[in-house]
Order: sequence, then C-alpha cells, then structure tokens
Amino acid sequence: MGLGAFHRAHQAWYTAADPAWGIAAYTFRNTELPQLLTRQGGLFSLLVRDETGDRVETVGSIARAHPGADTRQWLADVASPEVALITLTVTEAGYTVPEPGADSAVSRLVAGLLERFHANAAPITLVPCDNLADNGEVLRAVLRKVCQQPAFAEWVEHEVAIAGTVVDRITPATTERDVRTVQDLTGRWDLTTVVTEPFTEWQIAGTFPRGRPEWERAGAQVVEDIGTYQQRKLWILNAAHSLLAYTGLARGHTTVAEAADDPVLGELTESWWDTAAAYLPVSPAEITDYRRRLRDRFAAPGIRHLLSQIAADGSHKIPVRILPVLHRERARGRLPHSAVAGLAAWLAYLRGSEVRDTRAAELTPLAHTANPAQRVLATIDPALGDDRELLTAIDAELRVLT
Repeated sequence: MGLGAFHRAHQAWYTAADPAWGIAAYTFRNTELPQLLTRQGGLFSLLVRDETGDRVETVGSIARAHPGADTRQWLADVASPEVALITLTVTEAGYTVPEPGADSAVSRLVAGLLERFHANAAPITLVPCDNLADNGEVLRAVLRKVCQQPAFAEWVEHEVAIAGTVVDRITPATTERDVRTVQDLTGRWDLTTVVTEPFTEWQIAGTFPRGRPEWERAGAQVVEDIGTYQQRKLWILNAAHSLLAYTGLARGHTTVAEAADDPVLGELTESWWDTAAAYLPVSPAEITDYRRRLRDRFAAPGIRHLLSQIAADGSHKIPVRILPVLHRERARGRLPHSAVAGLAAWLAYLRGSEVRDTRAAELTPLAHTANPAQRVLATIDPALGDDRELLTAIDAELRVLT
C-alpha cells in the first residue's frame, strides 16, 4: 500500500534482493504511475547519487502496479493466501481512525483484511514503514478502534501480526533533469525514475507467520527491540529535517543542502542534537558517528531535497520529532532555543500562502490569531497550552520572523 518514491527506493529495493518474492503495488494518489510501470513490466530506474557521481540500478521487484480505484483486485490480492505481508507507506497522517464512510488508507486496509477473513482467515503481517514512533503499535491501536465485528476483531487481534520498523533513505522529488540523466546513462527514458542517496537503513521487529523476503541480503536488520532506533532517527535525523525545513524556508532557502550550509542554521541544528542526544540510551561515540554521517548526508550537493517537501504535514511530524524532547527539557526547567526557533518557524509557515498539511483548515486560522503559539500548540498537544514561558518565547521568536 503506497507506491511513491520512498517505497520504490526502500521496500521495493530491499525486496529485489530476494527474487523469489514480488510486490503487487497499489497507489491511491497517482493514476499515471501504475500505467507507466505496467508498460515497463514493473521495472523502474533508481538513480543513486553521491559525491563520486551517479549510477542507475534497475529494480524489478514490482510484479504488478495498480491504481487505488482497482478495488476488486485490491480485495482479491489481500484475500489471497499467497500474499504474506502488506507494507504501508501512507505518511504519518494516514494512521488515523477514518470518519464513517471515509475513503482512507485505514478503511481500504480494513476492507481488504475483512475480505481475507471471510475468504480463508489465513494469517498475515502488516509492515508500517512511516516515520511514527511505535508505528506498529499505532497501527494496532487504530485497527482495534475500527474493527468492530467481534469475530473479525478477534481474528485481527490474533492472526494479523504487525511489525515495528525504522526506515531511512532520503528520496527527493524527481525532476526532468534526473530523467534525462538516466537516459544519458542507460539510453532509457524512464518517467518512473526515483532519485536517492547511497545510504539506507531498515530495522524490523516482528513475526511473519507466512514468511517474508530475505531483506537481510540488502542489509536490513531484524531486531528484538526497535525503540532506541526509533528515537535516534526521529529525534536526531527527522527532527533536524523539520527544524531545517521551517527555519530554512523562513530564511529564504530551498533545499536541505542550502539550509545546512547556513551557519546560523548549522549552529541551530548542532544545538538541537546536543539537547536530544542527552535523552538517547546510546553511547556518545555512536551519537557522534551518527551526527557526522547526517552532516554529510544533509550537505550532499547532488541530493536536491526540497524543504517544502519536508515541511508538509508538520502537525503530524512535530509531535513525534520535536515535542518528546521538548517535554523532557521543560520537566527539567529548561527552554531549548532550537525548539523554540523551530516551532516559531512552523507557525510562520502556517501563516504562509503555500501550506501543505492535512490539518491546514484548522490550524492556519489559529496561526493568524493574537496568541498563535497558545492556540496552535494547545491543539496539537494540550499539555503545552498552559506553559506560559514556552508560549511567550515562541511568540517573541515569531514576531522576529514576521
């Protein structure tokens, strides 16, 4: 479920290492992409870019590609006992209980599971691959609220395994120039090209009663507990991305590389990393190495990672990337400037003309009120609504920005 650039650069790439397995992929956002992939036999070009140059890998793990409107095939695939697992790349905003009758990722998933329950009740594993803390547990909680029929709910509880994951690979939006680069290197004009970096990580914790691809062949790690990996990525990498996105846009930058090269924002990022690292149960040497690698990845000139792409859906990203560390700091009576600056820049973004957020209709008017910090932050985290010192600092920073 989900056929975007990240799925193709990550889960599809890992699955290609085990040719015994294939993917029936569904996208609910794009009708052209499945047609293009079908014409190419599921093959697509992965343009891997680093300081040494560009190389192209052809990935062939997608056996079939379907638009989301192909409901009959979706239900048939999920019901098939040959299908052993479902990966989900549906963004952080996708893990919510849908309104009655709403067409969402969760409602489509539940419809498929219900079809499987009635057809054969074979066990299956769900593999969420979005940047949420405890993404497996979050998905489990949503399904418990949505699956109401007693027998079906019991089957989901006991026969539908849900893995927890941590995923990491930067995939900037593909441009026509990237497509031309692939053509120059391979002779193929491939509109399904995905651009990515050499670095990739995937930690997985869970059970797979009907088997799974040997993702370890491509470097995936099967672990007992992913908690530390989740915190490290969300609080160090993802939080820095969000901070750079909002503060970078406020300072006129366009890409992560530009923002990371800004001395003011570089210092802000380092300050945030110092703050967050204090709450991670890993060795200082490991954090030092992780930060070094991130500096290199952020600064990579060939990866044009747009800040506007990262800035989307901040209402879902900020609560898991920045607020857990901020709450720990406030409990100790500290007010980290990096968090204040990042949240103020997010409010400035909500006041802008090109807001991309599933809660924009709710939050944008609040950002334009006389007390924007209190009105917006109390909406996404009520515990912050009474923190006068924090709110005053954010409002003061926002006035500087606007």
